[in-house]
Amino acid sequence: MSPMPNPPRHEPEAPRDLVGIGIGPFNLSLAALADPLAELDSVFYEQRPGFDWHPGLLIAGATIQVPFLADLVTLADPTSPWSFLNYLKSRDRLFPFYFAERFHIQRAEYDAYCRWVAESLPGLHFRHQVDAVRWNPERDVFEVDFTQLDAEGEAEALGRTYTRNIVLGVGTAPYVPDPLRPLVEAPGVPVLHAADYLEHRDTVLAADHVTVVGSGQSGAEVFLDLLRHRPLGHERLHWLGRSEAFAPMEYSKLGLEHFTPDYTRYFHALDEPVRDRLVASQWQLHKGIDADTIAAIHDELYRRTLHGGWPDAVLTPGVQVRTAGRIATTQLELHVEHVQQGSRSRLTTGAVVLATGYRERPLGRILAGLDPYLRRDSRERPRIDENFRLVLDPSVTGSVYVQNAELHTHGVGAPDLGLAAWRSATILNSLTEKEPYPLPARTAFTSFGLDGPRHRIPAARQAMRLTPLVDDRQ
Repeated sequence: MSPMPNPPRHEPEAPRDLVGIGIGPFNLSLAALADPLAELDSVFYEQRPGFDWHPGLLIAGATIQVPFLADLVTLADPTSPWSFLNYLKSRDRLFPFYFAERFHIQRAEYDAYCRWVAESLPGLHFRHQVDAVRWNPERDVFEVDFTQLDAEGEAEALGRTYTRNIVLGVGTAPYVPDPLRPLVEAPGVPVLHAADYLEHRDTVLAADHVTVVGSGQSGAEVFLDLLRHRPLGHERLHWLGRSEAFAPMEYSKLGLEHFTPDYTRYFHALDEPVRDRLVASQWQLHKGIDADTIAAIHDELYRRTLHGGWPDAVLTPGVQVRTAGRIATTQLELHVEHVQQGSRSRLTTGAVVLATGYRERPLGRILAGLDPYLRRDSRERPRIDENFRLVLDPSVTGSVYVQNAELHTHGVGAPDLGLAAWRSATILNSLTEKEPYPLPARTAFTSFGLDGPRHRIPAARQAMRLTPLVDDRQ
């Protein structure tokens, strides 16, 4: 598909219908589904120079954990020109994909697909850093201040746009535990987050000993990549994780129904304390390791025993890093504690890769101007309604929607790519009040809660059930 023609010139003082802040997969999904809605005037801002999805983890062979149907649009509109299948067709790759028989695509391919959409969609403005959002009660619009950046990331021009609605899709940020933060920020010995792994991969591989911290999918992929590229018998790898085991992700068919709109609605209706307990207990739904990755790690370890001996690789779950420090120019010392044993030890290593996950980016800076209007829960988190809108003071007639900032209100599906298209469609239906994307009333076989959907027995079967049986022997 060739790029769309430029939209009509927008008058600077005229309010838009929607301004998106951030262009990751979720706001890109919203932009793609908003594209055919001619009555919707929308624009999206992103401070980065182009679409960029976890570049440090685009390890060769690594796949995304959702089927290819969980692209930007298909689960809301299978006929959309922005589908993954249409991307393949535009690249003359549809038949090779058909014969490859891959339900889960490689992470690098998903990134390339998103780049194709981002480079073709109108209304996406990269190198635009949003600085502030305010509500203007006199005009009944939001004011969005931004800085346009040059190729070096320096301020080039200031701007302001007005809008009736906003959608925040600022994504997540790499999380670094406090004991390791000073080492990450200091030059010298390589201590880095997995988000930067590929950029520093050669440096890490050159270290005499490498420690991977984190027992989720990213940690497993980094450990496997290192293991495959270290000398046989001289691997010198250590993999630590806080969880009690290097556990597989829940991937049973009924288990996956926790990532359906049905469960999202059920979760949202629960009381706040119940929601908080559930999120903490459901880590294996989204923080475990793909079973194929676990198998690949075991296969590689086993291959290294074929000629006798064990690989020089230590895998230790149930361990947390208490403190860390530098003991020489090229060495680090990690002070670790085994949670179940209550024992402590020291580990000397030459490089550390932190696969310690991501956290929602704080919205305080961007939303500081709206703080007087925000309604918060008992833990000072923004309240978010069923349609992904921040709950604001009734005097604010516009809406602020969020994407992947609602884990505390909508559950484990918030960061899941499989719900991207449904959430985008929900937001657009709410915003336009015209339901341009009809959504299914039911999406799971599981009835979550006693007030869940009831199975309806067809009339013919009801009649059969109510008809007395006749004994053929009479």
